[in-house]
Amino acid sequence: MRTIDAIDSWDAAWDAFDRRDRSWDGRVIGAVKSTGIYCKPSCPARRPKRENVEFFLDAESARSAGYRACLRCKPDEVGRDREAVAQAVQLIEAAEEPPLLAELAAAVGYAEHHFQRLFTRDMGVSPAAYARAVRARRAEAHLQEDKPVTEAMYDAGYAAPSRFYADARDRLGMTPSAWRDGGRGETIRYVVTDSPLGSLLVAATAKGICRLTFDEDDAALRNRFPNADIQPDDGTIAAWVEGALSAINHPESAPELPIDVRGTAFQEAVWRELRRIPVGQTRSYADIAKAVGDPNATRAVGTANGANPVAVLVPCHRVIRSDGSLGGYAGGLDRKRKLLSAEGARWKEQASLDF
Repeated sequence: MRTIDAIDSWDAAWDAFDRRDRSWDGRVIGAVKSTGIYCKPSCPARRPKRENVEFFLDAESARSAGYRACLRCKPDEVGRDREAVAQAVQLIEAAEEPPLLAELAAAVGYAEHHFQRLFTRDMGVSPAAYARAVRARRAEAHLQEDKPVTEAMYDAGYAAPSRFYADARDRLGMTPSAWRDGGRGETIRYVVTDSPLGSLLVAATAKGICRLTFDEDDAALRNRFPNADIQPDDGTIAAWVEGALSAINHPESAPELPIDVRGTAFQEAVWRELRRIPVGQTRSYADIAKAVGDPNATRAVGTANGANPVAVLVPCHRVIRSDGSLGGYAGGLDRKRKLLSAEGARWKEQASLDF
């Protein structure tokens, strides 16, 4: 049985339940002791007294405790919604050309507008935007294989150059030829500075921060973009550097900073979910896998965390193992402890072999 015991987590769950927060549907189940009924957070029914509510991480745990599903909000259907989104993701990933919304909705058995809302709620982007990301990722992979731009475009599923170049500007942060040619023609400015966690590299394109790591220097940038114009900052990104330091020193009041990062469609889905974790809270690898529509992908979530190019801004340090222990961290577990401590989060120190 999976209950929420930690007081901080309980309070966060109650707040979501009390404000009928749809973004928490599928993440927590509220069970009412006085009625024996469990609901999803967005249930429109009148709220019970706080002391009459306990929380579970899934509907199965609530049923095991003797509760029955609410007939008004139908919380068991949240699982079906998640499965439908996961199925749609698989269809998009497998399609040579982006499928239409009507095709996806019909395939998973939902009305178009309803499914659009479900997909966007769970994935953070619309089905069309997700499909564009998949297509752009394919183009990037082909470009990195040194294919001609035209060949990469058609292999990725683009029907016309205009759409390819429009997507490339949005997704790559540089022209397709520059991406293929190690960043040729692009300028990346960087700063290596001291932070409470040690030496910090902050690097950015004109679009946003593209790398934020510990114990690295400009050699990491040159390895990734060997033909880019990589320069020590002249003050252009000073405000972003200060913002990054603020995210370490004062996480509760850190500014929103633009980032220019790229990964696979799965990695980007994981990174979006990480950015939704509130300061002072944690999620397990299994929680993130479930949130991105693939409950069996805990190992892949760990890999996506490790590939995160902008530490702290995409807070992979807030992901821990299901048993409450820390798990891994590319910057080292000591830094992970300090980041979580600064945010007031809790964890267990015991080791565990599994996520």
